[in-house]
Amino acid sequence: MSTQAVQVTWLDARETLTAAELSRTCGMSPEQLAELVEYGALAPIDRTVAEPLFSGACVAALRKAARLYRDFDLDLFAVAMVLGYLNRIDELEREVHTLRAQLPGHAHLSAREGPQPWREPHG
Repeated sequence: MSTQAVQVTWLDARETLTAAELSRTCGMSPEQLAELVEYGALAPIDRTVAEPLFSGACVAALRKAARLYRDFDLDLFAVAMVLGYLNRIDELEREVHTLRAQLPGHAHLSAREGPQPWREPHG
């Protein structure tokens, strides 16, 4: 039995990645990433530099999109659309979380929606 060393890096959303680093992290080729940039689904931080840098915040959604690309044999235009929807879902979930945090303590909604089970009133 052999032991294999694995290097783990914690990625912060405030970090930047080159196209090569993003390619390795997300499992997509640099050419595929360039095509997603052309479609507008992926935006470099600064388009004027020779080697574009990307925000670490795009990694999670891009990894999901890459997995869907492989699993369902999607073309990159469909991946671009999925990536847009995944980013929108993340944005809406953050907004819901922020709004729920502003509710008074007694008005918090349960995580389970729909009818609640009957509970005997106390006292």
